[in-house]
Amino acid sequence: MITLDDTDEAILVELRRDARASMTAIAEAVHISRAGAHARIKRLTDAGIITGYSVRTDPVLLGHHASAYVTLAIEQATWQEVSARLRTIPEIEHMALVGGDFDVILLVRARDARDLRRIVLEDIQAIPSIRSTRTTLIFEDFTLI
Repeated sequence: MITLDDTDEAILVELRRDARASMTAIAEAVHISRAGAHARIKRLTDAGIITGYSVRTDPVLLGHHASAYVTLAIEQATWQEVSARLRTIPEIEHMALVGGDFDVILLVRARDARDLRRIVLEDIQAIPSIRSTRTTLIFEDFTLI
């Protein structure tokens, strides 16, 4: 486990803002040399803190006009089975095992309300270990970092 300093944290902020930023731009933004930025990013990657880079997209422009958080109550000790089945549903953008009133929360992106209904009622609820679901529609969402 490595200890992060303020410069490491600043580099991570810059990469979250724009993972395609050049090494020079990152170095200038955090006030270190290009070689220093490169070495720190390599160290953060080697330590497993940086696990990859991704692209953020606009779901509506991609044709996903219905989004929802779907919470699940699942049977005890079935998380591995449930998560494996959920990973096969392409409309699920994010999933997390959580503690509280429910066990799992999903971010689902669908073409429209009919498609969302199909995903929840036919794909998700068809998994035997899922005891119940609750769907909360998203009217508008934003990525903050």
